[in-house]
Amino acid sequence: MALYLGLISGTSMDAIDVALVDIDDEVERGRIELREFAEVPYPDELRARVERVVQSRAAAIDEIGALHTALGQRFAEAALSLLARARVPATAVRALGSHGQTIGHGIAGPTPYSWQIGDPHVIALRSGIRTIADFRAMDVAAGGQGAPLVPGFHQRVFHHGDADVAVVNIGGISNVSLLRRDPRMPLLGFDCGPGNTLMDLWAQKHLGRPYDADGRWAATGKMHAGLLRQMLSEPYFALPPPKSTGRELFHLAWLERHLAAFGAPLPPADIQATLAQLTVQAIVDAVEHHLPACREIVVCGGGARNDTLLKLLAAAAGEGRTVTTTDARGWPSAAIEACTFAWLAARRLAGLPGNVPSVTGATAPVLLGAVYERGDFCESRSIRRRKTSRNRRSSSRSDCG
Repeated sequence: MALYLGLISGTSMDAIDVALVDIDDEVERGRIELREFAEVPYPDELRARVERVVQSRAAAIDEIGALHTALGQRFAEAALSLLARARVPATAVRALGSHGQTIGHGIAGPTPYSWQIGDPHVIALRSGIRTIADFRAMDVAAGGQGAPLVPGFHQRVFHHGDADVAVVNIGGISNVSLLRRDPRMPLLGFDCGPGNTLMDLWAQKHLGRPYDADGRWAATGKMHAGLLRQMLSEPYFALPPPKSTGRELFHLAWLERHLAAFGAPLPPADIQATLAQLTVQAIVDAVEHHLPACREIVVCGGGARNDTLLKLLAAAAGEGRTVTTTDARGWPSAAIEACTFAWLAARRLAGLPGNVPSVTGATAPVLLGAVYERGDFCESRSIRRRKTSRNRRSSSRSDCG
């Protein structure tokens, strides 16, 4: 077994998730165990800067560059704080897998890209840990969408041969992994629509708070079927997989455009209730269409803490389907994405592909992530070279002597 760190800040942009994971040297089939997990909140000022960059779609290069460095520093601090809490030295960690913070995901058109910031050079230097980052780019280069990357990990830890299972990650965006009981069938997974992002933005606008804690505000509202139909008319929902999305599509202006098209004014709490139902309906539609025999929906991500959302999902899932969280299977629901990037780092070092072409649409399995050696690596090699050079000069003088 070897220790790996996984770090990610998702589309909710509220915190850095950090997981310390024990992974067997037989990465493909060996044990995987979570040792420690933490959510390290962004300082308010840093979160506001990230929000401005994501929302503006035309941020200045200076601001993006400075944020790239600042997030690298913050990611390194988050990694070291978790290690301190776990009483594990950085030298005991084989590698750190950093997803970074997505600020753009444009996979349509002739020049697709998926852009994450959080400078891995800074992370490697400050943490003293070999860092693997930029996980999405090679899949995009291979014709894939670069996302989602979690279905492979979902299959690794949650698949069993007794039943079809849907694992749903409800972060800012919701993605679903459809695990079919027959291991010979290709894995399916895709972003099915907004998760928490629209609800968060609406809560920020009307409550002045980052999010609707536990869905309590949504629970006071009344869902409006007409508005739900209007929002479900978004063409993205009807697209076949592979597909992925982000806040480039589902943002406050998108919501306000659909509210204007709906026409009738509604109380803000009713809109929040309808947004919660939108998240649920996108998930259920995905499962019904692509894995109708599924009898269990397992939820992870921030949405797993939203009791209102879970109750709505259980009601919409249909008779004979259970809705649980990954906590019931021994995996903390908030930790799954961070664990994924620890696992992807282990796969990268083992020379194993990290993408799943049936999920992303890539033309082939490829290695994911670039490797950034820890800060003292080159320095130690330089010292060895200098010592070797001095020894050779000394030996040369002696020979001439």
